[in-house]
Amino acid sequence: MSAFAVVLDQPRQLALKRLELTPAADADCVVDIDFSGISTGTERLLWTGRMPPFPGMGYPLVPGYESVGRVIKAGVDSGRSEGELVFVPGARCYGDVNGLFGGAASRVVVPGARLLPIPDDLGEQGVLMALAATAHHAIAGPGKTCPDLIVGHGVLGRLLARVAIALGAPAPVVWETNPTRAVGAVGYDVFDPQTDSRADYQVICDVSGDSALLDQLIARLARGGEIVLAGFYEAALSFQFPPAFMRELRMRVAAEFREADLIAVRGLIEAGALSLEGLITHRYAATEAATAYETAFDDPTCLKMVLDWRGMNG
Repeated sequence: MSAFAVVLDQPRQLALKRLELTPAADADCVVDIDFSGISTGTERLLWTGRMPPFPGMGYPLVPGYESVGRVIKAGVDSGRSEGELVFVPGARCYGDVNGLFGGAASRVVVPGARLLPIPDDLGEQGVLMALAATAHHAIAGPGKTCPDLIVGHGVLGRLLARVAIALGAPAPVVWETNPTRAVGAVGYDVFDPQTDSRADYQVICDVSGDSALLDQLIARLARGGEIVLAGFYEAALSFQFPPAFMRELRMRVAAEFREADLIAVRGLIEAGALSLEGLITHRYAATEAATAYETAFDDPTCLKMVLDWRGMNG
């Protein structure tokens, strides 16, 4: 069994290749992928070659952890059923080619326990489950508080604001310096930080990925305030100690989502509390993957790029 997959042979060298797939075991499912998303955070670092040391890192690799597809074969111990539409958070089924994160392919073999059934009417918006779950993981759960300031109005920043509101928290303020990204707010306000004079934020959630922002964010905190690092930072982080000392700064790093976050987000969507509308801005056929990746990384109007894999397994 084989599939077409996006393969990064080395930084900035991407091609669509047919790869042999690992045979499915009893706990596995075979999933035909309909859509996969391109991450402008981690996948950009893979594309440029600037990804810090990461488990499983190494070229050649198949990227992608935002895929949606339909189960065409369910192993007897997989817990899934043929015909289910599922969210696929990646796969490692390509032999000598690393699956990091392995979801950008026309077909995958993946343990059924890793798949999340989603409503059929979600369609291509299902690729956003990963980012929505990442947002949920950053702000919801024991010891966590929804932010009153979000830094960055890309897809993750928008989902952070939407998830916070869906959870019943007051609408947060969002900072964005790029005018093309400042539009599209739903139920909250977006400001250029230079027009915001507040210095009493209790929880600031940064998804900018800008390692140079910490001193600026600390200056906007209330005493005892918290900064949540929910982006992915390629450079070392540092800050001036005296302002942090005066504010008794608390800092937390939000890691990747867990299954519980996916389930919680699916519940919010099914209850009508969370919408994923208006976040996918660009779509390309998977055969145009090279162009799609360059557009996703270089076009500031591209919030979320989706590859369409339908028909690739015929």
